[in-house]
Amino acid sequence: MQQIGYGDPHGVDDAQLDAMFMALADPTRRAILRQLTAGEATVTELARPFAMSQPAISKHLKVLERAGLVSRRRDAQRRPCRLEARRLKAATDWLDGYRRYWDESYQRLDDLLGELTAGEAAAGHDERSDG
Repeated sequence: MQQIGYGDPHGVDDAQLDAMFMALADPTRRAILRQLTAGEATVTELARPFAMSQPAISKHLKVLERAGLVSRRRDAQRRPCRLEARRLKAATDWLDGYRRYWDESYQRLDDLLGELTAGEAAAGHDERSDG
């Protein structure tokens, strides 16, 4: 379902974000991305820490590739996978808008609490001086 008028100010389309967050929703895929932060790796190398087959890891890699988070290249007989970390910036930018929203909301709440505390302190001071 596409919402009209809710364009992303960072130029990231909904399909890109959907694919990225769907890929990141799985703990195995997040673990694969963590492994790839150390450098390129083959499917065999990526499969080692998991109790699953290489074809299962390959399916996870396909999801990560469709999301643009992983790429593969040919190196003779090897097809090493590489993390495409710059693509994560789109998700980070999108989330950052919400972080700013919450930061501003908390700041308004802090300001209100400060006003209330100052008002209570002033009222308490007035009561003591009346006594």
